[in-house]
Amino acid sequence: LGKLLARSGLHDLGMHTELCSDAYLDLYEAGVLTNRRCTLHRGQGMLGIVLGSKRLYDWVDDNPGVIAAPLSYVNAPEVIAQLDNMVSINSCIAADLYGQVASESSGLRQISGTGGQLDFAMGAYLSKGGKSFICMSSTVTGKDGTVKSRIVPTLTPGSICTDPRSCTHYIVTEYGGVNLVGCSTWERAEKLISIAHPMFRDDLIANAEKQGIWIKSNKR
Repeated sequence: LGKLLARSGLHDLGMHTELCSDAYLDLYEAGVLTNRRCTLHRGQGMLGIVLGSKRLYDWVDDNPGVIAAPLSYVNAPEVIAQLDNMVSINSCIAADLYGQVASESSGLRQISGTGGQLDFAMGAYLSKGGKSFICMSSTVTGKDGTVKSRIVPTLTPGSICTDPRSCTHYIVTEYGGVNLVGCSTWERAEKLISIAHPMFRDDLIANAEKQGIWIKSNKR
């Protein structure tokens, strides 16, 4: 994603991140990352953790344009919200038709931790002009070759809800992105099914009807 942004033609991006990787260095070397427009710590990028190549560590070391701070500050939603036009990008395991997002476990199988996902999702949500994106592929293929939809009627029993539906902004798959802010439950169902893999949409509609969140005027 960093390499794509480096070639995107965008300019004057800022850095406020829990984890700084080589992607940010790519953006800096391309002249894309300048922090000039940051409304908090103008001219300086903010990070909590650095993980990458020696080249990255050399760039961060003793660099007055980079601030390393405790995660209790970097990840604080009230701090993130002070950054105008803040964009957060996270991934997930699954999202259900209500807009609940699971990023830590699939059922009772633990896969990851919470990290700063909800912090950044909430901070970007509250930012002036901000956008929070939860991105995922529409399907996942199991070890047995079974293809499953990542957009599901309801979260699998035991799955941890990382982002409640009240904090979910944009959800994105390869079939598009939908903005769930201010949407009713049936509107959320319609939008989320529209970005599910086509081979699962009819089943999702059938489940939405059973759940009472699909109405006759919805598109099919």
